[in-house]
Amino acid sequence: MPIRTGLIAGMGIAALGLAGLALYGSGLVGGNGGAAGGPCAGSAPALARIAAASKGEVAAMQALPRAKPEPDIRFKGPDGAETNLADLRGRLLLVNLWATWCAPCKAEMPALDRLQGALGGPDFAVVAINVDTRNLDKPAEWLKQAGIQHLPFYADPGGRVLPIFQREADSAGLPTTMLIDPAGCTVGVMKGAAEWSSPDGLALIRAALGRPS
Repeated sequence: MPIRTGLIAGMGIAALGLAGLALYGSGLVGGNGGAAGGPCAGSAPALARIAAASKGEVAAMQALPRAKPEPDIRFKGPDGAETNLADLRGRLLLVNLWATWCAPCKAEMPALDRLQGALGGPDFAVVAINVDTRNLDKPAEWLKQAGIQHLPFYADPGGRVLPIFQREADSAGLPTTMLIDPAGCTVGVMKGAAEWSSPDGLALIRAALGRPS
């Protein structure tokens, strides 16, 4: 059964995002992957496009000063087998960490689902990784009850991804999202929830892909 729009309208992504942001540290993610000759030197044009498109509903997306290699994390794919971000390389990835105990995470999940439905394909994918470590049947059941139709189920029941991801993103809370380019370079970080399927969200992803908005 699709999640009732009244829930999000009543509580508001912005209000929930502010609640989530109270959990975070501050500061941009650094790194030297974008230095001349580095493995992410070719990501510089995408960084500029992302910085220009980070506004409105997605103004909190921080384009990194320099792109850097994606975090080395392993998690379970939709088939239950272990995978990692390198296995998904070749597409722009919006990698989102969420949990059923995180209200802002659940509030933004329908928007992530709509974003995947609108733009997901050979060039782009939302990778929403659940980080629950207890009641492991609950996350998939919640997605079903919420009417999430387009997002494959990724999970890290072992609790390995969260500390690595938060260290790499300089983030202490959830939801946390990274934008990773097709070459496997982190180009942006979002701390907190966002209305990803809004015109601003769609324009940001199109800009990262180098498409006209």
